[in-house]
Amino acid sequence: MNKKRIYLLSGFILVAAFSRIIPHPYNFAPIGAMSIFGAAYFSDKRLSLMLPLVAMFISDLLVNNILYASFYEGFVWVSPGFWSVYGAIALIVLAGWFILKKVNTKTVIAGSLSASIIFFLVTNFGVWLSSPTYPLTFGGLMTSYTMAIPFFHFTVLGDLFYSGVLFGAFEFVKSRNTVFQQG
Repeated sequence: MNKKRIYLLSGFILVAAFSRIIPHPYNFAPIGAMSIFGAAYFSDKRLSLMLPLVAMFISDLLVNNILYASFYEGFVWVSPGFWSVYGAIALIVLAGWFILKKVNTKTVIAGSLSASIIFFLVTNFGVWLSSPTYPLTFGGLMTSYTMAIPFFHFTVLGDLFYSGVLFGAFEFVKSRNTVFQQG
């Protein structure tokens, strides 16, 4: 993969991650989109996995220590739910490797919806495991998922929106410059 393409793809993912600082509805975020975007376009699987995780970590540092600083005592390296969020990102990238072998409107939408579902299932499972709010029973797990449903539509909308922006912008740049066409 050529370096200019790597830099451009990395820049898109970093800009998407930093957009989390812009005021937005709960869960309307680029997390799923940047994960499937990296999976689709990086030929190096390690890079496609690591870049969304690193971008998320850097943006988490900003979000947790600037936007949500009043909720914490001192500097926060990782927030509650860290493992389930980052595990979800890794699973979304893995799913993206299979779903987005060929990038087109249908596979981007399928990848985006898959990202939303994976994020919902994994992160709310993590909440159920780590929160005293829900009993560690099947009923408690179902309650955790039920309580998260009102936020799910924003996850879906955010993933679809950011997927459209990321994939659309990159395809536009590729159509204008042959340097970025070869993976």
